Formats: sequence, C-alpha cells, structure tokens
Amino acid sequence: MQKQQRVVVDRVSPEINGGIFSIKRVVGQVVNVSADILADGHDVLAASVLYKHQNEKKWQESRMVPGHNDEWYGSFKVQKQGAYAYKIEGWVDYALNWQYGIGRKIADGQHVSSELEEGSLYLEAIMERVVPSEKAYLKKTIALFKNEASYDEAVTQAVSDRLRSLFEKYPEKFLANYSEELGVYVDRTKALFSTWYEFFPRSSSGQPNKHGTFKDCIPLLNRVADMGFDTLYFPPVHPIGEVNRKGKNNTTVTVEGDVGSCWGIGSRLGGHKDIHPDLGSLDDFKELIAKAKELDIEIAMDYALQAAPDHPWVKEHPSWFKWRPDGTVQYAENPPKKYQDILPIYFESEDFKNLWQECLDILFFWIDCGIKIFRVDNPHTKPFYFWNWVIDEVRKKHSDIIFLAEAFTRPKIMQQLAKQGYSQSYTYFTWRDNKHELIGYVEELTKTEQAEYMRPNFWPNTPDINPFHLQGANESKHIQRYVLAATLSSNIGIYGPVFEQMISAALPGREEYLNSEKFQVRHYDWTVDNWLIKLISGINNARREHEALQQTNNIKFCHIDNDQLMAFYKWNDDKTSNIFVVISLDHHHAQRGTVQLPIYDLGIGANDQFQMRDILPDITYTWDGEWNFVELHPNMPFHIFELIK
Repeated sequence: MQKQQRVVVDRVSPEINGGIFSIKRVVGQVVNVSADILADGHDVLAASVLYKHQNEKKWQESRMVPGHNDEWYGSFKVQKQGAYAYKIEGWVDYALNWQYGIGRKIADGQHVSSELEEGSLYLEAIMERVVPSEKAYLKKTIALFKNEASYDEAVTQAVSDRLRSLFEKYPEKFLANYSEELGVYVDRTKALFSTWYEFFPRSSSGQPNKHGTFKDCIPLLNRVADMGFDTLYFPPVHPIGEVNRKGKNNTTVTVEGDVGSCWGIGSRLGGHKDIHPDLGSLDDFKELIAKAKELDIEIAMDYALQAAPDHPWVKEHPSWFKWRPDGTVQYAENPPKKYQDILPIYFESEDFKNLWQECLDILFFWIDCGIKIFRVDNPHTKPFYFWNWVIDEVRKKHSDIIFLAEAFTRPKIMQQLAKQGYSQSYTYFTWRDNKHELIGYVEELTKTEQAEYMRPNFWPNTPDINPFHLQGANESKHIQRYVLAATLSSNIGIYGPVFEQMISAALPGREEYLNSEKFQVRHYDWTVDNWLIKLISGINNARREHEALQQTNNIKFCHIDNDQLMAFYKWNDDKTSNIFVVISLDHHHAQRGTVQLPIYDLGIGANDQFQMRDILPDITYTWDGEWNFVELHPNMPFHIFELIK
C-alpha cells in the first residue's frame, strides 16, 4: 500500500547526475544545500540537512531555513577526509503550525483559551526528551495554558522565542519525507590549493651532455622551494623502450645516445614498477621523496598506462594488446600526432580483470614508496568506468591520494573524468588569452554545476604545449600569464625551467617546443635569476599568506573601462581575506583605466575612504569609494591588492 506522504522534497542542489556522482570538497569546507520543499495547504513545514561521514552510523542534523517561493537553504561542514552522504528531510511541523496559528489569532484580538489547551499537548509530547531545566519550563508553561487566571502570561509564552526554540530543538517529524541520498567526497586541502613545478630529472645534471639522476635533483629542491612551489612533478621515471625509440624533435630515426621519450614506458630493463637505471635506484628515488618532504614539497609521479613495444607486458600478457592479422600492434595515434614508440593498452581484453588489477597494483606500489600525487597521462583514452573503479579502490585504503587528469580534449569528456573521481583537471586556460575568453571560461568553471565537481589546475605551458602566445614572448607576457594562472585558480603549475627562463623556440607553425625535452636530455643553467623568477616567488608567497587565493570559486569580475585591463575580487568563505586583482593584458604598452569596485560585497560605502595594500611591492594606497584609477606598465603588469578596512 502506498505510504502516506504530504511533503514534497524536490530539486535538491548540489547534486550531480541525480546523485550518481559525488560533489567535491576539502576538509573544513562548507556544503551549502538548497531544495524546493512544499506541501498541500497552509501548514508550517520544517526541514533539515542530514549528513554523516562514511565511518559514522548516526546522521547529524542541520536545520534549513525557508527562502522565497518554497526554496529552503541549509549547510553543513565536512571535517574529515573520505566520503560523506547527505539528504534532505522535510516534515509538517504541527507544533510550529500551532504556534504560528495562535500568534495570528492573538494579533487579531481573539480569545485563545481553547488553543492554549491544544498547545499543551505539543509541550507534553516533547517532555521526555528535554533536559531538566527545559522540563521545568515546559511544566510551568503547561500549567499557565490550563489556568484561565494566567491567561495574559500564557499567551505571552505561547508565542515566545523560547518556546519556538524548544519546538525546533525537539521536533515531532510527522509524515517526514526524504530526498535521495547524495554524496560528497572530501579530499585533503592540497586537492584545492597546490602550486606545481615540473622538470625532467634526466635534465638535472649540472654538467653538459650528462644524463641527470635523482641525486642531481636533490640540490635543486631548494630552488623549487624558494620559488614557492609545494608539488614537484616528474614525467615518467621508468625504463624507456628501445624498439621504435624516438630521436630528437620526435623523429623516427635515432642515433647513438638518443634517450627516447620517457612516455614510451618499458624495456628489457623493466616496466611500470621499475626505475630507469640512468636516473638511479629505487632507494635513490625514496631518498629524493624524503628530502623533498623536509622542504614541504611532495613529489608527484606520472601515471601513464601505455607500453613501449618491448615492455615486459607485451610478452607476458599479449592479450592486453590488440594484435592485427599480420602479427603487429597498431601504435598509438592522436591525429595528427603519431606515437610509433607507444602501444595502446587494449582495455577490452578478455583478461581485463587481471589488467585492471595490475594497473591498481602499480599505484599501490608507488604509494608504498611515499607517493601521494599522480598526474595521469591521457586518461581520456581509457574507459571512464575503469577510472571510477581504480580511484575508488585506492581511496578505500588511502583517502589522501590526489589524481590530476591530463586531458586536453572535448569539454564533456574532461567533465566526465572529473565526475568519475579525479581530484584536479588540466584546463583550456593554456589557450585562453583575451579578456572575453578568460572571463567567460572562469565563469563557466566557477558559476555552473562544474564548480561542484571539477577543480581546475591552470598551466601556462606544458612539455606538450608551447602556446603560440608564448612563442618568442617577452618577459611581461610571461609575468602576465603566471599572474593570471596564480590568481584565477588555486591550483596552478608550470613546466620549468623552460617557463621562468622564457625558452620558447617552437617547431614552425606548431605549438611544440623546438628541441623538445620529451625526446632528449637538455642542459640548463639552474642558477639563473631574473625578474620573472622573483615575481613568481613573491606571487606564490602571497598565495600562501592569503586564503582568498587558496580557492577558485569565490570570484567576481569587475567593470573596468579598458579591454586591455581585467579586474576581479576574490574572498575566502568568511570574508576575512579579501583580494582585489588588476592585470594588464598588454605586454608592450602601458594601460590605464577606471575600475568599479564591488562596494556592497566589500562592505564599503560609496563615498568611503579605505586602504588598499599592494602586496607586490608592499605599498599601501588610499582609495575613495566605488570608482578608482589604475595604471599598469609592462615591467609590472599587475596589482594584487589586499583590502584593509
């Protein structure tokens, strides 16, 4: 028989695909929830958000408040890593309904002795659940309700806030109805706020024409830390295939000494659980991980599920590859790119269970070595449901593992990977260059459903992508791109030392580096110091000091009467940190304009004077009211202001 119900709980937000996927938060964040909650008639309703951590049996409750047009709002804070469940509970609250009704009658001058008698029943109903002091109050109030001589005091208590608070504290949830259970996955803070630096360990040697080692990387850690980076990402460090090895500049012909692409994983020397011997030993790698940790730097590994033609898997597990009638395997392609040195894994293999298990075991192997962050290469070329499974299996044992999806592909594919569990995502920021593109893209990431599940990571460049706007670009352009990434997104990264040394020579007509480090060992002067490096260090320090820059979604773009200037306001959840950024998009000429501040968001009067501290270089200005003049020059094309009220 149909269960009797009156309350409708509808349009719960946030929710992703009807609750199939979890929204994302980090420890300490608040989940703001809304729903349409309604019932027939005019009875007073009440509602709560119920929530619990995966290790808890009892639901915690946070009351919701009504807004306009039957919309209700509530929130709860997530305090621990792991999975949370939440749902909305709505009910007809007859006690509050009684109090509301008697209040209307009293205001109308009606005599309500009968209604007071009725009200005593609602007080008696909660008597056994209250604490002693509250019980004494209820007994006294019931006596007043039943004594006509105490009528004036009785009606005062009937509509009192104290009585209402007890009804709210101990509700009688008649005909309660619930939404579907929804999920929140809670990561550690670094999933939301991280500053990545990438370099090839094989290029870490201080000596020309010498292959770098992990031991060579250790002296470079101080440089990475001094620049303010907390995550050091290495491209694959495994043995590199010898069959079909690529030569310099992606040629298919090699000469003696060519080291090949480190993404062509596997050879007679081992596979995904092995270290390239030219880099050192596994113990050397563990030492590097430990040394980095002493400087508050985490080493991130590349997780690339592909194989060179001579990877041990090819002989040991031939069914993990799709063989053609002539006995060969088609190499990987991403037209127009060709990867003759890489065989794609055949995820439709009949032996897929063992394949999946081996892929999971690779992660556990490196986690046991001390790795907690993985940058995943080309995840969009593997099944979505594989990622859902493998990430979930890892999190069952290790809730602090972070996965970054390296997928520059169609938007909905990138979004699907984020839904399936990725902690962070590469983005199109690399190509967004003008004011219209930048504002539109950031609004899409922060003001749509994507804000609930996709954490962007902004990279101005990568070893794969030398964007046209950086090719031959001057120092000002590099400063501009770093400031944009570092202030618009709380997760950022650069490929260095190429970026900060402004090495941008490209293959003609292509967004690829000339003499790409992907195919050869490069020698760098790691002692170079310049204005860009100083600013990167200062900006990263500002990010650490100001919570407003440690999140992405709290952002508001501001009007400024110059299309070459962009301005925006960022804040933390409790608005104790307020940052205002102005950036010039012109890396050749000075630009000036008048910017409109969001004074109501900032709590500033239209004619107020207030202090704005320019974080770099530490100068404080007095500003007046809503409109203020700014001027920026190519050598310092930005302001990062801290509002001082």
